Amino acid sequence: MLIPKKTKYRYSHIIKYEGHAKGNQEVSFGDYGLKTQRGAYVSNKVIEAGRKVISPFVKKGGKMWIRVFPQLGKTKKPLEVRMGSGKGSVES
Repeated sequence: MLIPKKTKYRYSHIIKYEGHAKGNQEVSFGDYGLKTQRGAYVSNKVIEAGRKVISPFVKKGGKMWIRVFPQLGKTKKPLEVRMGSGKGSVES
């Protein structure tokens, strides 16, 4: 699945994805594109699921460009772990 090979920092701060996009709002390649209605974090599983759904419609004749990448790793602590002892590990 998609996950950055190397990042500058091991863990990232919480970033809000709400609001309008600042750039990359036009379709650079092809004739059609998908546009989101609201800002949100897109995980690698969501990108892969979308690719699997679109690929049968494109078939062998068309090309598909996915220009989204989950840049930030989200951290999560395991269940039933007490408070403290640092930040949780990065889950992909």
